[in-house]
Amino acid sequence: MHDFEYDAPTSLADALRILESYPGQARPLAGGTDLIDHLRSDRLSVKRVVDIKNIPELNRLESTAEGVRLGAAVPCYRIYDDERVNSNYTALTDSCRIIGGIQIQSRASVGGNLCNSGPAADTTPALIALGARCLLAGPSGTREVPVEEFCTGPGQNILQPGELLVEFILPSREPCSGSHYRRFIPRNEMDIAVVGVAASVVLDAGGANFVSARIGLGAVAPTPLYAEEAGEFLAGRPVDDATIEEAAEATRAIATPIDDMRGTIEFRLHVTKVLAERVIREAVRRAQQVS
Repeated sequence: MHDFEYDAPTSLADALRILESYPGQARPLAGGTDLIDHLRSDRLSVKRVVDIKNIPELNRLESTAEGVRLGAAVPCYRIYDDERVNSNYTALTDSCRIIGGIQIQSRASVGGNLCNSGPAADTTPALIALGARCLLAGPSGTREVPVEEFCTGPGQNILQPGELLVEFILPSREPCSGSHYRRFIPRNEMDIAVVGVAASVVLDAGGANFVSARIGLGAVAPTPLYAEEAGEFLAGRPVDDATIEEAAEATRAIATPIDDMRGTIEFRLHVTKVLAERVIREAVRRAQQVS
């Protein structure tokens, strides 16, 4: 591991000042579950590590009538332990519960998961399905972007030099809504998704028809995907096997996976459709429980 300077600012302004002073040579540390490993293995070399765990805005977990504001440094365990988030944003808590073991979940953050920008990240498809937006802060001020527009390639994203992901803004949930995330892994010792799928649905008052839907995919393209056409297909259609199967086929149609040690292209395409069907059905079941 190369030597580096360590900072632990207690304000967002100080963190941004440090990041701006070392463009390309400073990295934020939230949980550090990936960053420290990259530094130890010399996959990454930086001059400064900026610990953002002491900044109030990045540790916010606030539920209001407008939705949820989730700080980028909030660890996974706080998310699934929060009663309102666990009840209304179940796709997100589904994904947070399966990131590593309890030790990892006590440190790892959703913000770090997104900023690593791995195609197989577990929480990113869930955030996409739930319509989350990213609040970014930097030298030029703040801006908001949808989560599905954040990643630009494997390990790459839209963050500019000196810019920091501050929080996620999740819109309030509609009545008769439900969501779910599920992944396939080859074995417990390889805790990386071969395919990951999240779905969020809104049903009518009787629970018999789809009003709207959003579906997020992971590990089937260079970046996590928003399966927009599949969600639009569901809107206004009855909740039945034919509808769900056709929507699942639409998710498979946009997948562009690769062959690697975890799975072949053919296998990943098959699993994409299978998981999409199962995830939509579970999201529907959860929505019908509250309808």
